[in-house]
Amino acid sequence: MTNIVDYYSARADEYEQVYAKPERQDDICRLHDIIPAYFTGRHVLEIACGTGYWTRRIAPRASSVVACDLSPEVLALARARQAETFPVQFRNADAFALDGVSGAFDAAFAGFWISHVQRNDVQRFLTGLHRKLPSGSVVLLTDNRYVDGSNWPITRSDVDGNTYQRRRLLDGTEYEVLKNFPSPAEVRYAIEASGGSTISVCELTYYWYVTYEVASGAGM
Repeated sequence: MTNIVDYYSARADEYEQVYAKPERQDDICRLHDIIPAYFTGRHVLEIACGTGYWTRRIAPRASSVVACDLSPEVLALARARQAETFPVQFRNADAFALDGVSGAFDAAFAGFWISHVQRNDVQRFLTGLHRKLPSGSVVLLTDNRYVDGSNWPITRSDVDGNTYQRRRLLDGTEYEVLKNFPSPAEVRYAIEASGGSTISVCELTYYWYVTYEVASGAGM
């Protein structure tokens, strides 16, 4: 399996093409409305921001944004593409080691990250995220649903139920990438188990998103 940071570093220049798929435009337009509005006036911690596609849309509505990623290549693009009128702090940080990310936050966003986390690590990731947020903070997670013909096909699964895809970049280089498609019940269970409450899950045609609040004592 390819290291996910290596894959996204290699894919950085072409990453945002995924948002131009014609069949997904109705869903993308809905997310363009829903995601920035959710963070209006909030101090947002963004996990695995990639090239900053969603950062650029959240920043005009939020009070502040700290956007993290482990890949220097994608962070360089995110910085270059971020409008100076809506400044964002970009940090090189591991999603599983957020203690070193300074700032006071009351919201968090992770877009298209959960699907790249091993199934048995999702709760660990969320617990660490919740340690960065006071109770009552709001969180929005969004990711792909599997739709045959629109997603890369699943090429194998492992004994823990993780699924994998073979992906090809424009230069012909191929990578095997971890890509899970958790059910709404799995997502809800992981959030509840790590200290989330007031959970709302919405499924679109090609994507899902979930909103919730961090409960008192979460992340302990």
